[in-house]
Amino acid sequence: MSKLKELKAELIEYGKLAGLKNFTPGYSGNMSARFEDKILITSSGSANGYLSDDELVLIDFQGNLVEGNKKPSSEKMLHVEFYKQRPDVNYIIHVHSPYLSSFACCRIALDEPVMAENVFYFGQIPLADYGLPSSMDLVEKTAKYFKEYDAVLMANHGFIVGDRTLKDAFLKLELAESYAQVVFNTKMLGGARLFTDREVDEINALKS
Repeated sequence: MSKLKELKAELIEYGKLAGLKNFTPGYSGNMSARFEDKILITSSGSANGYLSDDELVLIDFQGNLVEGNKKPSSEKMLHVEFYKQRPDVNYIIHVHSPYLSSFACCRIALDEPVMAENVFYFGQIPLADYGLPSSMDLVEKTAKYFKEYDAVLMANHGFIVGDRTLKDAFLKLELAESYAQVVFNTKMLGGARLFTDREVDEINALKS
């Protein structure tokens, strides 16, 4: 199997898994993979949970279609900019999962240190200012976080995450959605007891 076919199969597999977990309802969201000097990305109007081979197209780093018969995702330049800024990122997932999207729509960053895993893997998940979906304004407002963060909330929109492998990107999506749900639940219960600065430093020291 060629590398391109392997990437397509991988995106289809994880797209289905995201659909089963309700991370990517309906037609919302898009996914991509770095392929040599190009990007393999879902096509406009496709559903991450129900992808077929012909719904994955190749674009260059200017966003031009170079292979495939369908129009690339309207969010293609968001993916392009993430890859440009982060040579270590090979896969990107953008979704409108319910809990993460709830925080995005309330314009609340996920920056409270409430669980060790979230401190360790994210530090925090910042909130990018609102930009019209598919616009360069959205790209500019979101991209300023890419160098420092693997995951970003987009106001009144959704969530984007990138990582070295698709499995790592998906697991961070899964962890982030759980993080959002836990924060929501703690607010319903009167508010979480947050880690102290010392406790945060101790968790971060585990990375070394």
